[in-house]
Amino acid sequence: MGIYLNPGNDGFKRAVRSEIYVDKTGLIACTNKYLDTEQQFMCVSRPRRFGKSMALAMLAAYYSCGCDSRELFAGLNIESTPKFEECLNRYDVIFLNMQQFLIGVKGGEVTEYLEGAVLEELLEEYGEYINRKDIGLADALRRLYARTGRKFIFLIDEWDCVMRERQESEAMQKQYLDFLRNLLKDQPYVALAYMTGILPVKKYGVHSALNMFWEYSMTDQGFFEEYTGFTSEEVQELCGQ
Repeated sequence: MGIYLNPGNDGFKRAVRSEIYVDKTGLIACTNKYLDTEQQFMCVSRPRRFGKSMALAMLAAYYSCGCDSRELFAGLNIESTPKFEECLNRYDVIFLNMQQFLIGVKGGEVTEYLEGAVLEELLEEYGEYINRKDIGLADALRRLYARTGRKFIFLIDEWDCVMRERQESEAMQKQYLDFLRNLLKDQPYVALAYMTGILPVKKYGVHSALNMFWEYSMTDQGFFEEYTGFTSEEVQELCGQ
């Protein structure tokens, strides 16, 4: 279990054990449906306090091959779905909290700091297949996929914090968007990419850097509506407890 590679299920475990927990595991059935499809890139834009980070912790607990989460999901909605067993703890997960990276970087570029941190864990786990230390993250993942066929699920929390907190630095924003595009777009090792933020996907020039993402906003929620925030039925049930 790592910090960024297969981070485990502790985050979701805290949520499930909390005094108030509402079962949102139905979201997993939706993401399972879109694994390895044209809809595998999802961007959920919501204000704060809509459960975006909790959803990411839940997805990490379910997919990550670095832990055993069967007991944790026992009795929850997802357990009764057809693909529950097929996908449970079967993928390598890369979990990135961009706010943490932005705070942690000191005098350097956030993408360079991120690559170094993730590559360190990737080499510890799969160094025998990569055999190089002077390599970028996307190249390392391509090499690993070519030799093992392993696919990754990318979970990115607060993807837009670079846009919000470095508004004055267009160069940093462009570098960051180019990094994400190179890491994710048209890459055979990507099984799913799910990211959250407040802003919609940033565009520069006439093209979108991340035009492969399907955006689910407050005004166009799609199937995410019941999995972000609380439904009226859930509020009534909570108030009756």
